[in-house]
Amino acid sequence: MGCGFCIGAGVAVQARVNGALGVRLHDGIAAATVSFGTGLLLLAVAFLLNARLRAGLGDVRAALGDRTLRWWQLLGGLFGAFFVACQGLTVAAIGVTAFTVAVVAGQLASSLVVDRLGLAPSGATPVTALRIGGAVLAVGAVFVAVADRSGATPGALALPESLRAVPSALLIALPALAGIGLAWQQAVNGRVGAVGGSFSAALVNFAVGLLALLVIESALLIGISGLGEFPTEPWLYLGGAIGVAFIALAALTVRWIGVLLLGLTSVAGQLAAAITLDLLTPTGPPLSPWSILGCLLTFAAVALAARQRPGELSAPAKSRSTG
Repeated sequence: MGCGFCIGAGVAVQARVNGALGVRLHDGIAAATVSFGTGLLLLAVAFLLNARLRAGLGDVRAALGDRTLRWWQLLGGLFGAFFVACQGLTVAAIGVTAFTVAVVAGQLASSLVVDRLGLAPSGATPVTALRIGGAVLAVGAVFVAVADRSGATPGALALPESLRAVPSALLIALPALAGIGLAWQQAVNGRVGAVGGSFSAALVNFAVGLLALLVIESALLIGISGLGEFPTEPWLYLGGAIGVAFIALAALTVRWIGVLLLGLTSVAGQLAAAITLDLLTPTGPPLSPWSILGCLLTFAAVALAARQRPGELSAPAKSRSTG
């Protein structure tokens, strides 16, 4: 599960980098588009230079041909793009707390379903009281951790005119749907990774996500005056490289621990890394004791969900024991 914590830490660092780029560009979705674009460029170079990686991509094409991999399992990047778009479009209206809690609640609830259906390579895992309890505790922990941070995130867009009349309660449904999509993204990327390797999964994810973000950003640019000046500091363009690392690692890790535990451990890692960044390089309000308490509670949620009562086996384990 240490890989899950590393993934969450990578998400937190990437959010800080992309948030800073979004502030400079006056557009959080443009920053995410740049991040996806640089990540895809790095992956393209790696695939051009490495025959083994190209062979993995050939395995993905072959699996599509014999239908062991379905076309819709290549669309994980759409969910990542939808998450970024929801962040840019709704945080300014509903605040960080509502957005984050809605995303985590959607992600963990969806993770229970995805694991139960066996959509990830780890196979089907039953829904148990301990796993439900861990998910509920994690949502509460995230609420505690972010409750004192109600403002907009760096790089968040102002709400478009067409959405300003929509009640906040309805806008919360968008990040909840984005969270549901994140669980499906981890599952389908894991399927692609099981066939062609984790970097093939990352390449497909970034290609699909970039295409979706370009469509979204093109639509947004019609209604705004334009982007800010692109900064010259190299570190502001590291979001793509960080994303490649944690997307590839997630496609690998989900095979071992399933979607729910991946989600829980990544949330815990994200909160822990965010606290560390706030201590080392503060950019917003002072670090709150509630943030630390929320982080500790997420670790308790991971421990709770990972527990297994005697005789309580996952579906794959049962099939192995009877076969």
